[in-house]
Amino acid sequence: MQDYISQTGSKLLLVDDDFSLAFLLKDYLEFHGYQVTAVNNGQQALDVLEKDIPDMVICDVMMPEVDGYEFLKNLRDRQDIGWIPVLFLSALSQSLDRIKGLNLGANVYMNKPFEPEELLAQVQSTLNQSSQIQQHIKTASPVTTPIQVNPGVKVTPTELKVLLLTAKGLSNKKISTEMNLSQRTVESHVSNLLGKTGLKNRTELTRWVIESHLE
Repeated sequence: MQDYISQTGSKLLLVDDDFSLAFLLKDYLEFHGYQVTAVNNGQQALDVLEKDIPDMVICDVMMPEVDGYEFLKNLRDRQDIGWIPVLFLSALSQSLDRIKGLNLGANVYMNKPFEPEELLAQVQSTLNQSSQIQQHIKTASPVTTPIQVNPGVKVTPTELKVLLLTAKGLSNKKISTEMNLSQRTVESHVSNLLGKTGLKNRTELTRWVIESHLE
């Protein structure tokens, strides 16, 4: 089993309109070696992303101007920065709120209140997953014939997450657990991806991820 590699020193963008909480989290994460930029709403976060690209975003959901959901949708619609992992922090604890966040492309959804140690562990885990995907793409053996997909293929944020987890070798069952979806829903997404791309199986989907750099 591959050990996790320390990701301290990574750049984090913290988005929360609760000034006291934002200050405490920034101080806590910086104490553990991360570089943290803190802003108070989604619009400010989008402005920061025009100038500096973090390794991960930690984002509240309920905020003025641009809330977390709208911020995430804007982020995932961008091909240049849509790969950035996002951890949602929210006082909204209903399963529908969690499902909405994950379907929009959140990597992790944590409910407030939470233990700082748990947040730290989730940050480390998410950064490691992102690093492993990028490393896999860089080191994957080249194939002689590039994979061919149907022209003009567009995938939804949820389909993209299913695609990336598929490329990591996760089964439909494990993907359903990771994304808090039913296994049938995951199977439907995989089927839709095969139909959109014209590919034949999960192996070809993985090749497409690697060759197209869909991280």
